[in-house]
Amino acid sequence: MRILLTGASGFVGRHLLGPLLAEGHELVCALRDPGAPLLPNPHPAPQPSAEDRRLRTIHADFSKNTHKAVWLARLAGIDIVINTVGIFRQSRRQRFDTLHTHAACALFAACVEAQVRLVIQFSALGADDAADTPYHLSKRAADDYLASLPLRAFIVQPSLIYGKDGASARLFKALASMPFALRLGGSGQLVQPIHVDDVAGAVVGLIRHPPPVPASGATAPRIALVGPAAMSFTDYLGALRRALGMGRLRVLRLSSAAARTLARAARLVPGLPFDQDALRMLERGNTADPFMTARLIGRMPRPVAEFITDPGAERARAKLDWLLPPLRLSIALVWIAAAIVSFGLFPLADSLHLLARAGVPDNLRPLMLHGAAALDLALGLGILLLCRRRWLWLAQIGLVGFYTVFIAWRLPEFLLHPFGPLSKNLPMLAALWLLYSLEEK
Repeated sequence: MRILLTGASGFVGRHLLGPLLAEGHELVCALRDPGAPLLPNPHPAPQPSAEDRRLRTIHADFSKNTHKAVWLARLAGIDIVINTVGIFRQSRRQRFDTLHTHAACALFAACVEAQVRLVIQFSALGADDAADTPYHLSKRAADDYLASLPLRAFIVQPSLIYGKDGASARLFKALASMPFALRLGGSGQLVQPIHVDDVAGAVVGLIRHPPPVPASGATAPRIALVGPAAMSFTDYLGALRRALGMGRLRVLRLSSAAARTLARAARLVPGLPFDQDALRMLERGNTADPFMTARLIGRMPRPVAEFITDPGAERARAKLDWLLPPLRLSIALVWIAAAIVSFGLFPLADSLHLLARAGVPDNLRPLMLHGAAALDLALGLGILLLCRRRWLWLAQIGLVGFYTVFIAWRLPEFLLHPFGPLSKNLPMLAALWLLYSLEEK
């Protein structure tokens, strides 16, 4: 079959590529950036293979492609469409109603005209008549529209999906590795996590052996994709913690009012997948019967205890995911505090006297003092505000190294100072090198 896969560079889309190619299908991957890497953990300059020749990319932008005519040309010769596009939190450029509803409905309408044989729509468990959040409502609107069309389709509704490279899985493992977890409110907060490989297996099963049309005559039945057992969210974190090789999870219970306050505050943190809507969806629960999942993959889906295959490496990664942010913040505050002190909290005459002892000419001392303070402030703000900071860590290593060598040369008494102002630069340099090494390129 020739398959159009939307969102192929996303988490679920990437994990569908291998299983679909292994089934002998030809894939046309619709990407906002056709040059984006597709496979998880791609190797540099991969060698062409038989699979590569059955995979090509085309440009498609769900934030703009909201008209049927745009999709018709892309559907020529396509047998199956799999739509995995989805976001969990809105931004100025990416909106739930545009990506989840308008663009998806335009694609589905074009599928009817192009006589596509099958559509598989990735929705979410909870996108039903009880939906009350913009995320679920936008997914349900597209699902309902698809179900109204004269088109053979399946609407798959997964619970929480786990994958080693998934953003949510990394977050949950980080939470599980912390000294304690928060229980947000008093509701059951049930989830039924499923491994992404089982999700991919279910999609393969839908294509290989499509279930019969239900007695109701629905052309787009909803199919829940869930793990073998429902559990509370904190129990899920506890299971991940045990799989990481760590001890019992300590749980701190927050009242519902405190949980809502925390959710409102979390909304202000860019990129954090937690806000008031996420809390409402968690309180509602996210479970279903695993029968259909097991039928599609030919066995029971794997339990949480089998999610983690390399406990040592994943435990280290999980701890770094929550330890690195406060390390970055502490270093930023060091630079900002140094700038504030140099701008006037420390007596100006004393600062100029130190520069004189270091051999700085009289006419350059104020410029050097305030210039260094401005540079310190810029470094601190850069750590807080920039998305790509790899070069910034190198700049700080160079600057701290220069300060250390220059002061040791011109003011050697600081080498033997009981407060260790220079020796403290050694752990600072080690921390900066760690951050440089771990920063994504």
